Amino acid sequence: MALHVETTGDGPDLVLLHGWGLHGGVWHGLARELAPAFRVHLVDLPGHGHSRALPFGSLDAVADAVAAVVPAGAALCGWSLGGLVAMRLASRHARRLRAIALVSTTPCFARRDDWPHAMARGTLEDFAAGLRDDPARTIRTFVNLNALGGPHARDRMRELAALLVERGNPSAESLAAGLAVLHDEDLRDEAAAIDLPAAVIHGARDALVPAGAGRWLAAALPFARYTEIAEAAHLPFVSHCAEVAQALRHLAGGESGRKLAHG
Repeated sequence: MALHVETTGDGPDLVLLHGWGLHGGVWHGLARELAPAFRVHLVDLPGHGHSRALPFGSLDAVADAVAAVVPAGAALCGWSLGGLVAMRLASRHARRLRAIALVSTTPCFARRDDWPHAMARGTLEDFAAGLRDDPARTIRTFVNLNALGGPHARDRMRELAALLVERGNPSAESLAAGLAVLHDEDLRDEAAAIDLPAAVIHGARDALVPAGAGRWLAAALPFARYTEIAEAAHLPFVSHCAEVAQALRHLAGGESGRKLAHG
C-alpha cells in the first residue's frame, strides 16, 4: 500500500511533507499559491491522514516510504517533523532529488549539551506520557503550539483543530513513534553533508523550534538560501504564505549558493 498523495498544479515537481499529528491538507493554502509554478505533491506521512493504516516506524522506514512516491528530480520540502524526514531522505536517496527546502525545522529537536536550539527533552517526554493518558488532548496541545507567538494565533489554532478532524486522528502507535523520532534523532552531521540547492525558511517567533536552528541549518548546508520571517511562528506557510512561496520559487530555477535573505 502506497502513501496517500494529492497532486495539483503544473511545472517542476515539489513534494511537501507535513509535521507531527497533521496531514498533507495543512499545505492547501501554499499549494494554491505555488500551483502556477510547480506540480505540487501533498503527502500524508505513514500513520497520518489518509495514510493512517501504514505504520510510521523508524525515520529510515518513513524516508524510504516517502522516497517511493517522490518523482525523480523533484524538490522536497519538509516542515517540522517533515523536515527530519526530508533530511534523512536526502541522505539515503539523494539522486532522486534536485533540491531541498526546510521549513521551521531542525536537525535535532531535543536539547543537548552542545545544542541549545531545541525543546527541553523533558517536554517531549511529557508529551509522550500525555499520549498514553489523554491522546486527544495531547495532540491538541501540541498542535496549538504551532500557532503560538504568530499573528492571529487563535484563528490559526481553530484552523488546525478543524484540520485535525478532517482526516481522522493519526494512529496512537504512529504518534508515539513520531515523538520518539523527535526525541532521539540528531541529524546535524547528515545535514551538513547535503549538497543540494536548499531553501531554509524559519519564523523568528517560533515557539517549538527556535530560529537559531534555522540559522544553523542555513550555515551548515553547503548551498542554502535562508529566509527568516520576523512576525512568523511555527506556521510561516500559513501566516506568511506569499513570503514562503517566494522563497520556494527560487528552487524552480535550481538557484544555489550561500545567500541570506531576512524577511
